Amino acid sequence: MRFPLPVFALLSVSAASSAWSAPAPGSMDVQWDPGAETCGPAQANPPLQVHRFDAHTFVLRENLCTTWEAPFMYLLVGSKQALLIDTGDVADPKAMPLKETVMGLLPGDTASKMPLIVVHSHGHLDHRSGDPQFENIAGIQRVPADLDHVRNYFGFSSWPNGTAQIDLGERIVDVLPAPGHHPAHLLYYDRNTGILFSGDYLLPGRLLVDDIAAYRSSAQRVADFIKGRPVSYVLAGHIEKNTAGELLPWQSTHHPAEHALQLTKADVLALPAALWEFNGFYTRTGDFVMENPLHILAVIAAAALSVLTALAVLLFRFLRRRRARRD
Repeated sequence: MRFPLPVFALLSVSAASSAWSAPAPGSMDVQWDPGAETCGPAQANPPLQVHRFDAHTFVLRENLCTTWEAPFMYLLVGSKQALLIDTGDVADPKAMPLKETVMGLLPGDTASKMPLIVVHSHGHLDHRSGDPQFENIAGIQRVPADLDHVRNYFGFSSWPNGTAQIDLGERIVDVLPAPGHHPAHLLYYDRNTGILFSGDYLLPGRLLVDDIAAYRSSAQRVADFIKGRPVSYVLAGHIEKNTAGELLPWQSTHHPAEHALQLTKADVLALPAALWEFNGFYTRTGDFVMENPLHILAVIAAAALSVLTALAVLLFRFLRRRRARRD
């Protein structure tokens, strides 16, 4: 069963905005599960932690001992329908009861739950592996994370320019194209709360750059969009730093003294300048850590090849000299 699509309207990101009311208050006073150095059966904490920002907004996080990615997902409830941003890194509903949890948070009884739209920040597996839990269910519409589906569903005729809107009923969510980390990356701006949901585009951790030209353009468009709008919080897809601003070990299942999830409007506005300092490999500037893993791997591979070549040449010369002495 399909239900009507949300109402969309394409707008120019440079269009003048009308006066914006103050965002509805909500709380990010939460202590996220720090995981454990050694995860196992004794790990008793639930696989999915839910924080209620307000009566209609929920922040969900997968446990570090279930997946070291520990991605965040977001549920926004309007008066007519709800929006789930991302489905996380774990497909198995027994290991990660995402659909069961989300449906339990939606208004309505079991037989008449509020319609749900499932979207993504981007198409990397740690943000869409839970999609199968939402397939072929009445009242749930899932938007695949690839570029073609994103463009067609939201009506982006000049990707990545323009914005789209999702009308949840008394709650408008703006959809902003932001490729650079992923070709089909999207940001979501909730007008009711003033939250900008940034996925992996901007997070307290490593900014992985896939296409630096696209990233720089996206950063400027996003900064222009939010410049005249209230932003209460910027909520991302992961936390990869501690409270001192240091990067946590890669693939760690233990996050002691973890950095807060929320970033600020100032961070969004500072990102364009930071990206212009990126050297194409690895750059730290201010609070930003930017890297291109493929470029780094290519340099390491080239260096390793050079070393192997040099060793082969030395070995060849050594063997040739030995043979010459014998002769």
